[in-house]
Amino acid sequence: MFELKNKVALVTGARRGMGKADALILAKQGAKVAVTDIDLEECKQVVEEIKKAGGEAMAFKMNVSDKAEVDKVFDEVIKKWGRLDILVNNAGVFLPKMALDMTETDWDKTLDINLKGQFLCAQRAAKEMAKNKWGRIINIASIASGGVGVGVMAGSHYSASKGGIIGMSETMAIEWAPLGINVNVIAPGAIDTPMIQEAGMSKEAMDAFLAGVPMKRMGEADEIASAVVFLGSEEASYITGATLVVDGGWLAS
Repeated sequence: MFELKNKVALVTGARRGMGKADALILAKQGAKVAVTDIDLEECKQVVEEIKKAGGEAMAFKMNVSDKAEVDKVFDEVIKKWGRLDILVNNAGVFLPKMALDMTETDWDKTLDINLKGQFLCAQRAAKEMAKNKWGRIINIASIASGGVGVGVMAGSHYSASKGGIIGMSETMAIEWAPLGINVNVIAPGAIDTPMIQEAGMSKEAMDAFLAGVPMKRMGEADEIASAVVFLGSEEASYITGATLVVDGGWLAS
């Protein structure tokens, strides 16, 4: 099950954290992987790790909010491997700022990367996937996406972007189902990644936060990656327009 041999995958935000875990597990399952992020050297390190494990990968610098750069990278992937089967839209930022203090620049940067970036990559990916009538687009959102009672202090721009991802993905799923493309969302809860670590949450705040999670721990990047492999596989053939919550029971509590 979950065999991805001869599939070509592209992962955004893949130099560390969840994106890196996604790239590693997709390669482990047999996919050729394009590792993309804003730091090329760190992407190359991920590629070396994949190659040492016997996989095939390439590294690319890519700012997902820059359409010209997105198109250039996709062009190079298609030139090298001839196709694209799986896109993992993982790139994102959380730049804490209280709503009353937020500038237009703060808002635009978060929405450009988190939401517009996913649109640009998904749009281009769908054009390639349609050629083979098969594709899997996996967009990473968050449980802080509206409608579920989870807000993020100093994250109105972040929550807006993540809610937008879910709405966008549901519409893409409807439009692209006739093209053989499945579009789904993973909504992580608290995952132990550099983004969380850089938020600078105190131990007291973290303890209080984890008290509301039934599993009493943060998730691991590999636990998101397992969901990515499932949604990227043939086994998920009848799943599209869905949001898979991976949160240790947070929403259920």
